[in-house]
Amino acid sequence: MKIRYFILLGFILLSSGSCKDFLDTKPEDALFPGNYYQTAEELDYALTAVYHTLGSDPTYGNNLLYLLGWTADEGFMNRSSIATGAFRLNHSPGDTYVTAFWRELYNGINRANILLENVDNNLSIPEEKRRTVKGEALFLRGYLYFLLVQNFGGVPIKVTSSKSAVDVHIQRNTVKETYEQVLKDMTEAEGLVQDISTLGFGGRVSKSAVRGILMRVNLYMAGYPLKETARYQEVIKWGDKIMQDGASGHAMNPSFSNIFITIAQEKYDIKESIWEVEFIGNSSEVYNETGRNGWINGIATPNTNTGRSDGYMTWTAKLYNSYEPGDLRKYWCIPHFNYAALPAAAGTKTLVSENFSEATKYARTPGKFRREFETQIPKSATRSPINVPLLRYTDVVMMYAEALNEIQGPVQQAVSLVNQVRRRSWSTGIKSFTVTNGGSGYTAAPAVTISGNGGASAKAVLTNGVVTGIALDRDPTGVTYSLAGTYTSVPTVTLSGGDGSGAQATAEIFRLEDADVKPAFTASKETFRKFIQDERMREFNFENMRRSDLLRWEIYDQVNRDMAAIMTTDIPGSVFITYYGNMESPKHLLLPIPSAEMVTNNKMVQNPGW
Repeated sequence: MKIRYFILLGFILLSSGSCKDFLDTKPEDALFPGNYYQTAEELDYALTAVYHTLGSDPTYGNNLLYLLGWTADEGFMNRSSIATGAFRLNHSPGDTYVTAFWRELYNGINRANILLENVDNNLSIPEEKRRTVKGEALFLRGYLYFLLVQNFGGVPIKVTSSKSAVDVHIQRNTVKETYEQVLKDMTEAEGLVQDISTLGFGGRVSKSAVRGILMRVNLYMAGYPLKETARYQEVIKWGDKIMQDGASGHAMNPSFSNIFITIAQEKYDIKESIWEVEFIGNSSEVYNETGRNGWINGIATPNTNTGRSDGYMTWTAKLYNSYEPGDLRKYWCIPHFNYAALPAAAGTKTLVSENFSEATKYARTPGKFRREFETQIPKSATRSPINVPLLRYTDVVMMYAEALNEIQGPVQQAVSLVNQVRRRSWSTGIKSFTVTNGGSGYTAAPAVTISGNGGASAKAVLTNGVVTGIALDRDPTGVTYSLAGTYTSVPTVTLSGGDGSGAQATAEIFRLEDADVKPAFTASKETFRKFIQDERMREFNFENMRRSDLLRWEIYDQVNRDMAAIMTTDIPGSVFITYYGNMESPKHLLLPIPSAEMVTNNKMVQNPGW
């Protein structure tokens, strides 16, 4: 059951300044800090207003899912009606979406500052309540500054609320100073917020969320532009706190697809999904907060029973080609089906073969977030209650492995952690069949029986009365490609019926150890680093991290140029090539400071190249 603190108060209006003696009328249309924050409920309302920053349309509610180009080389925005934007690297400081992003983050910071200044107004509210509210507000403020420094570089740091409309001329802090503020807020928050096992859901900040995001912050500080490599040890420190927290019991969900089915069904799996942006409702209720996860970045379909998706994102051939045979993540992230058109019921599918050309690999939409699993009926046409995951335990494992590699090279512990991630999503089903004897005299395809009760299903292929092949049946659910089953040992294949005789076949299965990182990729720190970079794309595609990962690895500009070159061969003449070919460095390593800020704040300095 999804939990949400609703915002019942649209805005908290604050005012300060002096009044003439003859004006003694008190305004009745505003709330003042001295009169508010007097109950635990009011603290919750104010805290919810801070959380709302993450669920608003300028952030994870809409824009960050596609309009700022965070998917980078794993996918791109295909909406042709928007001619300019950060997603195609032809934006300007006046860009509407960049401006909205900046404004919303600072609105959230200001809300957090107001709450922090007033959380102790009424000391009769239980101290534990005030401590947790303070901790969550501190962490959220730190997270909003983290988003700012990642995307804009050093920014003005405000740790007090805005009290004057003319107090706007604030000098930029450095990247280092901004990160230090992030660390300060989050580290203090870690001692104040609740354990995730106490909360029971991932929509609110917990100790696990704080520790995991602190891993991410330190990992980014260790990379470009600060390159504080000593920070890798901090990643290990915070990772140990999560991984050794027996009470929280974090563990990877044994099924990759189930992670996202659970999220779509508005359930929680706090062992895997540690922190999520909360959404709820179908736009028909008085109080709801919907986003567009699964509508923007889902499998394109007009079928409202399944859950309409306009599919504004497209995956790349690079993502498709990154998966090896046996990696089941491929078929969840890159679905090989289309939803049937209305009036077909929800989830009815038309299956698509794997015979993609390099060109057609750029023509389909991603499948990680599937609206068919939404439980609230009717489904909204253009909005979704699907939460946006911000931190998964799998990322904790991957960050830990990456930091270990940077400190010690590809030691066994680092490699084992990556192997755990890969094995979780690896097939143990039928890999292939070999017909050892085609037999003769068949007038119909013989039945294929596979021993072992592993769940595989297949049909024989007949040519001129001889069995020439065996093909696995397709998975009608679209979770995997075929009904390959799961086996611990090689099953026996028996062919019977069809009026012929003599046909024999054997099977080969995938094994978990096939998932393990090959020795060629653990030969050095550099080769394992490259493997981890690719593995993160295979695991976390369309989870809003790829661009920032490429930036901290200092390969964002080169990756864009390589993509443009590859796409010129694969899809010559496509407008999407320019999305990558427009790359300018250092210009596009940061977003521009919005024009509105440059005009308002006379101490602001623009980013390089803008």
